[in-house]
Amino acid sequence: MDSRKTRPIADSIEDLIGSTPLIRLHFEDTAPGTQVLAKLEAANPMSTSKDRAALYMLRAAEGRGELTPGSGTVIEATSGNTGISLAALCAARGYRCV
Repeated sequence: MDSRKTRPIADSIEDLIGSTPLIRLHFEDTAPGTQVLAKLEAANPMSTSKDRAALYMLRAAEGRGELTPGSGTVIEATSGNTGISLAALCAARGYRCV
């Protein structure tokens, strides 16, 4: 049975954040009635688990008036997952990210 669902076409990379797919894992020794689920973080737009956090940080800064869409610079000291997500979202929103 094909249970795949089609997703609508996104207008922005941030429209793809959230709804991380789950997969049910099947183990023979799992207690009856127990489900083991795994989140497929690699299916997120930037392939990281930090996409939601980065989007929240940008929206919070915009809400406080510290960033205006289309202008501004975000300084991030990491090259890890948060940095990857921030760089992609900054590019999509018109911010510099260093």
